Amino acid sequence: MEKPLTHHIDSNKGPLTIAEWEAIGGYRSLRTAFQSAPKDIIKMISDSGLMGRGGAGFNTGFKMGAVPQGENAPKTKYLICNADEMEPGTFKDRWLLEGAPHQLIEGMIVAAHAISATCAYIFLRGEYKVAQRALENAVKEAYEKGYLGKNILGTDYSLEFHVHMSAGRYICGEETALINALEGRRAIPRAKPPFPQTSGLWGKPTLVQNVETLSNLSHIVNNGPAWFKSLGLANDAGTKLFGVSGKVKTPGAFELPMGTPVREIFEKYGGGMRDGLKFKAFLPGGASTDFLLESHLDLPMEYTSFAKAGTRMGTGQMIVLDDQTCPVGMILNLEKFFKQESCGFCTPCRDGLSWTARTLDAIECGKGEMRDIEILQRHARLLGPGNTFCALAPGAASPLATGLRIFADEFEEHIREKRCRYENLHR
Repeated sequence: MEKPLTHHIDSNKGPLTIAEWEAIGGYRSLRTAFQSAPKDIIKMISDSGLMGRGGAGFNTGFKMGAVPQGENAPKTKYLICNADEMEPGTFKDRWLLEGAPHQLIEGMIVAAHAISATCAYIFLRGEYKVAQRALENAVKEAYEKGYLGKNILGTDYSLEFHVHMSAGRYICGEETALINALEGRRAIPRAKPPFPQTSGLWGKPTLVQNVETLSNLSHIVNNGPAWFKSLGLANDAGTKLFGVSGKVKTPGAFELPMGTPVREIFEKYGGGMRDGLKFKAFLPGGASTDFLLESHLDLPMEYTSFAKAGTRMGTGQMIVLDDQTCPVGMILNLEKFFKQESCGFCTPCRDGLSWTARTLDAIECGKGEMRDIEILQRHARLLGPGNTFCALAPGAASPLATGLRIFADEFEEHIREKRCRYENLHR
């Protein structure tokens, strides 16, 4: 099984140095990229079928192609790597940032050249201090070897590169809120259109991509679109960093082919449930996805198959719920997080999430009423897609709406018995 992203990462040894990265073919893709027209690089990435690995699963080549090119396009353009990995249960980008920073930098140079960007930023989660040190050192090494800065590899292409530490907030993972934060503004989403590809950072064309997405680019340039497509098992191309957390035997992140069945990731790589516990449900890709049941374990873990099933794969980092953990308490915990992280810009998110968390807290503490279930269902609808300014509230509504349906009997029992059936298990 090929693992292009993680094959050379050894967590016990720290990040690969530039010498180590070059020894295994690192920065070779730049020569190919610089000898090709930007449009040809974009076509290669589009033909590879690479979907964005941040959670939305949008076609990477198509997104890159939306950046204006040609004589009439603005001369100043920006590339931003979204490394603000704050989705609960998600820890895939951290693995790449800490283990192979040059892989990301190389991929960013390829992407920047393809859209004719003159400046690139890594927008890094503020708590990722180990990754910060690895990236800043790698950027310094890349400048010293002539892979960044003026006239890279003797060409007329130049690229300035910066690592920017985020001040925090989950909303910074949304690309326009990220851009506002990078400009020193309040981190709130912008209206679309215009999209960042045409008017982004300081009003200039800007491409924002995820760490894992950009880390794939050098491998696609080196090996070709057909090779990348061959790595997938079902509809979607390439490998993906999947993860498992919760009360499983071997929680962690694993690079596997796109289309690997959920059951295989959970049982073979996650080790299944810990002794004495049983599987109950799971969130497939972080906190902002739907609760799914055992009947979904045979779904291929990929964007296309999950969309056909009427749900979202998200980041592909599953959170497993066991039979001795209260689903009401779990949903309350998630909604408290989303309430705290709301930017407060739009009313449904600002006020709706507060009411949702307050109502759930009352139910969990034995003070709920039957009408609270209807109130929560109404909030789940009002927080859904199309009713808010960005996707934060619809993401929060996903586990709430599906949890109310799947665990309806337990919500009613909390209210009827005025207690949680699991409270004695955790004393």
